[in-house]
Amino acid sequence: MARQATIVGASGFVGRRLRTRLEADGWQVFAPPRGAPELLARDLGVVFYCAGLTADYDRRPFEAVEAHASLVGRVIEAGRFEKIVYLSSTRLYDGLPKAEVSETEPLVFDPTDPRRLYDLSKALGENLVMTRTDGRGAVARLANVYDWAPGAPGFLSEWLIRAQAERSIALDSSPHVARDYIHLDDVVAALIAIASAAEPAICNVASGELVSNAEIAQVFEACSWRVRFSGEAAPAAPPRANIARLRALGLDPRPVKDRVRAYLEGLKG
Repeated sequence: MARQATIVGASGFVGRRLRTRLEADGWQVFAPPRGAPELLARDLGVVFYCAGLTADYDRRPFEAVEAHASLVGRVIEAGRFEKIVYLSSTRLYDGLPKAEVSETEPLVFDPTDPRRLYDLSKALGENLVMTRTDGRGAVARLANVYDWAPGAPGFLSEWLIRAQAERSIALDSSPHVARDYIHLDDVVAALIAIASAAEPAICNVASGELVSNAEIAQVFEACSWRVRFSGEAAPAAPPRANIARLRALGLDPRPVKDRVRAYLEGLKG
């Protein structure tokens, strides 16, 4: 019998790819539209909670709180699920003055900083999932997810999409900015593995490596693209996410430079 999954946020960047993969693997997928009353009134199977605001959370703070905490709280209160996997973010580590962080680190937030609304609302969602689901909850803390499909969001995604039409690319960023990047397909594989794990846990879904814009630009240039940056800012690097738990699930994401190189070589034909 096919496993039942519900994807909250199935029209989003991660949710769309996850739905495609689950259906290809034989899952029966329920993808309720926003506000659908059935979400709280039917058996949901394994819930992948992908709803959220990223780029515009500061402009829509109350919608961010609704998506990150209030709605997932109502799903948990209704209780009609086998397991729930909540998508969070490694951004929650940004307040920690450490080079490397694991999922067991206590988080630090300044509640007077309006830009921490994203972190605080995600942390509340995590708390509900890990403490109010009777052991049926898990959290995936995602790093910077990228892809090159049309419309894929994020700095690196947009850079890669532009490479399809441009051989000389000017970027409004600095070569010194470093991030942890993980490809969308690796994220989807990780979410399915987390859903199948026996023990509830918080899991970093990341590559475990910080890579600078300059390093990625070197890959582009080695493949005959030209890349220019407009800035020289050198912000402090975020903590590096330890991915021992992810590897224990049998997953080891492919390094971003290797994926970018293979993608660019494919564009060259």
